[in-house]
Amino acid sequence: MRYALIAAALLAATSAFADDDDTPKFGLAGILSASNSEDLPPIMLSAGQPLAEAPLKLKSGTYYEIEIEADGSQELALEGAGFFRAIWIDEIVIEGLEIRPLGIDSVEFDEAGTMEIGFVAIKPGRYELRVPQSSGDLQRLEITIE
Repeated sequence: MRYALIAAALLAATSAFADDDDTPKFGLAGILSASNSEDLPPIMLSAGQPLAEAPLKLKSGTYYEIEIEADGSQELALEGAGFFRAIWIDEIVIEGLEIRPLGIDSVEFDEAGTMEIGFVAIKPGRYELRVPQSSGDLQRLEITIE
């Protein structure tokens, strides 16, 4: 009897502490649940202007949405094959059109517009998105996946 009471007390204590961990609590959609998603600051494509205000720090396993906006000042592209291979792209939305690609290497804007990319960060590391054939730091965005 005494051992049964001790076992019951240990079981109750263990289950009471089980909810105190920092592991994400997902809903029915798993890692795509709203509780596991975050909106990132937009990337701006404009001639001679910085892509973003600061580098991005992402957490592996988290769902992110980011808008890429072009002002039409110049035909500009954004490349980052290493980064695009380190994420799983859920969808790309352009003017209400949803695209679900297997992967991409780059995107290009011939005129002003907005594109939204929803993705899950997968592979930890340091990556970058950059305007092709540019040499300045303004045209480069550092991204770290932890």
